[in-house]
Formats: sequence, structure tokens, C-alpha cells
Amino acid sequence: MRATSENGIKIVIVGGFGVGKTTMVRSVSEIRPLSTEETMTRAGEAVDDTSGVGTKSSTTVAFDFGRISLDHLNVLYLFGAPGQERFWFLWDRLFSGALGAVVLVDTRRISDSWYAIDRLEALGTPFVVACNDFAGPEFSARQVREALDLDPGVPLLDCDARSRESSKNVLISLVQHVRSRYAPQESAQ
Repeated sequence: MRATSENGIKIVIVGGFGVGKTTMVRSVSEIRPLSTEETMTRAGEAVDDTSGVGTKSSTTVAFDFGRISLDHLNVLYLFGAPGQERFWFLWDRLFSGALGAVVLVDTRRISDSWYAIDRLEALGTPFVVACNDFAGPEFSARQVREALDLDPGVPLLDCDARSRESSKNVLISLVQHVRSRYAPQESAQ
């Protein structure tokens, strides 16, 4: 962080296994991201559901970390959470102190996102949902909202986690959502 930076803003990127969280952190971070990617082993096949993730050969075992300097005073810290159920115990720690979260969704495995949404709602953490482009089945926004039982106020976006511009737009949407959520409370004070 620059010597003049005063504010660190924490964002968590969460979702199912193999949905593109590491890819999103890598695409948008201004620094070389810290990654806890490890090679997947046969032992993990008995524990992790690898159906629908193609030829994935590595997985996040703790978290990914990236950074974006917004201006001379504000820095955005990105934390990509591991997606497998056996690592969910880490999520509440990662969510602690977060301004908000991005729930990354693969529409081919939409039910993999339910737990992330449930946890964020239970914690009261604002979030957006971003459908990562895997060239899977086409679903309307209404169908995705229904499948995820999303509150109408939760932004639903399309994205390509490989694209810096697309990932940046998701983060901008999250910050706008957080701002709109807290703006009425600020004006009342």
C-alpha cells in the first residue's frame, strides 16, 4: 500500500468450486496476486465434487489475494475464497470486515452458489451476483433470480472473469450497490 493510502476496503469473491474466483482476482489485480493454488490429487476426488469443472487440475486451498489502488487514499483488497465445501469453514473469517462480496455463478452448476448466498444473507453482507461466462446454457435474468431465490434488490450481472474490464465492472457494481444500500442510513443521521 502506498505511504499516503489511508483506507483499505475489503471485497470477497465467493462461489462454487471452479467458478472462476481465482481467475477474477488475477484479471483485475494491479499486483501479482497471492495465490494458494495447489495441484488436485486423487485423494481429493473422493472429497470434492469435480463434475462439471472439466480439466481443472488445481484448486485454491486458503484464499487468493489481490489489490487495486482506487486513488491516493483508497485501496481495494480482493480475497478469493475457496469453493469446495471442505473449506467453507474459512468463509466467515474471510467475510469479517468485508465491505461486500461478489458471488460468482456458473449457470451450469447454479446450485453450487446457494451456500454462499445463504451465508452472506445471514451475515448481512451486501453482495452482487455475477454469472461467469462458461458458454453454458442460456438463462434469462428472471430464471437465474428464481433459481437463486434472489432478493429483487440484489444486482445480477453477466461477466467474463478472464476479462479485466468485465471484472472491474462487477466490482464497480458492487461498490455502487453498497453505496446505495447505506446512503439512506447516512442521510438519516
